[in-house]
Amino acid sequence: MIDSSRHTRVCSVLFIDIVGYSRKTVAEQLELKHACNDVLAEALGETAGHDCIILDTGDGAAVTFLGAPENALFVALRTRDGAGDLPLRLGVNLGPVRLVDDLNGKENVVGDGINVAQRVMSFCEPGELLVSRSFYEVACRLATDYVNLFLLKGAHIDKHSRTHEVYTIVPDARDRLRMAETEWLQRTAPPRRSKAPASARRDTPAPREPAANLSNESASIFDAGTNLIVSGTTKASVEKALTSLGEVRLISPASRVGDRWVATCEHPAIAVSACKVEVLGLTRIVTGPTREAVAAKVEELVERGAVLVGGVEAAGGTWAAVCEMRNDH
Repeated sequence: MIDSSRHTRVCSVLFIDIVGYSRKTVAEQLELKHACNDVLAEALGETAGHDCIILDTGDGAAVTFLGAPENALFVALRTRDGAGDLPLRLGVNLGPVRLVDDLNGKENVVGDGINVAQRVMSFCEPGELLVSRSFYEVACRLATDYVNLFLLKGAHIDKHSRTHEVYTIVPDARDRLRMAETEWLQRTAPPRRSKAPASARRDTPAPREPAANLSNESASIFDAGTNLIVSGTTKASVEKALTSLGEVRLISPASRVGDRWVATCEHPAIAVSACKVEVLGLTRIVTGPTREAVAAKVEELVERGAVLVGGVEAAGGTWAAVCEMRNDH
């Protein structure tokens, strides 16, 4: 069995919060919690238990979907529309997560994918469903009519000064997707044949990728704030796009998400901001995590009148360059 804690996946995460939960009495909290659990269980249907990991967050829940992004989309819509008077906020994100075992030996989820889902949820009004840009970009490529489900709400800054571009989903999305939702319910229903052994519950082999002319294929690169998400129809096209970005830190390698391949890497701008500049008189010593990041920082200094001495070189596991300023400015 593969140790899941050693592998990062790109997954869709639905984060749900009960508005005003902490201000309620214990009796009221129990009532709200039971109602929320019932709504979520109804929305999940047969998806629960074999294609997702559900975490109880106290005042809500976080659901990580290990399969296609449509799973998160339809469950989120069913939860929103089934909440009635229950004041829920819902946020969906697509990003890197890692499966780990908690102190009780139960499966847990950590990583930026679930953290951003919570941030997106925090921007919601009661009864609202928002999705991140990364989820929007991938969902819109699953079917041509999906793009009409989303409306740009704008950019929001979280408490860590990180900017998130979020999209709201139109109120009548389920009416527009009625046929697609019916097909989804049929796909997520368990097969009628004999039950598969427990060992085959999740780790079913991925479908073989069809042969294709790679020269005619390309991948799309989406800006997700601190990360870049690369999405393509084949693993080779995604890896080729990653190569074109230069030396970037890979967060999660190319893996299948639905019928596409997705990888996540650190945004080059983040690497540049991580560079350090040591001042020694008119000398500036620049160090950073990648050659490209140091070169970009050197460019900033050159624009301010510096002269690069030598080149950008590897030094003790990092990259470094030396510049001389022509004056004190």
